[in-house]
Amino acid sequence: MIVQPRGGYLAFLGRISPEKRPDRAIAIARALGIPLRIAAKIDRKDDAYSREQIEPLLHDTSVSYIGEIDEHTKSEFLGQALALLFPGDWPEPFGLSMIEAMACGTPVLAFRHGSIPEVVDEGVTGAIVNTFEEAVAALPRVIALDRKKVRRRFEERFSAVRMARAYVTGLSLPA
Repeated sequence: MIVQPRGGYLAFLGRISPEKRPDRAIAIARALGIPLRIAAKIDRKDDAYSREQIEPLLHDTSVSYIGEIDEHTKSEFLGQALALLFPGDWPEPFGLSMIEAMACGTPVLAFRHGSIPEVVDEGVTGAIVNTFEEAVAALPRVIALDRKKVRRRFEERFSAVRMARAYVTGLSLPA
């Protein structure tokens, strides 16, 4: 069941690490004056990055770090978000959090790296951008996307039934 988000926030879900670019998510949210909630783990190798680069950006009530979350909390977190920000700048191999957001009907704003063009259906499940300026310009359109269509496209491409059927029959997934 898809409901309109009541959270009034943007979501960042993943890891606090340089390649995932939570700093860019914070800057995008601030540029548009929309609260951001960050649900992310911090690996030991990224402790210094988190402490030196991200923590100083959290001293603002519009940005909140909620830590790592479990599967039940994740659905609520993503389902109530206006959109998922996926601002990484590395060759992302898949991006599971984008699929999880789409399963909740939540659209995605992602930067064009790695598999992003294979996951985000431009104008249906979200938008793919190349720059910070493009992200700021595109986000209002992403937030306005039809959440039922986002969920429907998820079911067409990424549901467990669809993927299992494709695997068994040797079919490729629809683009």
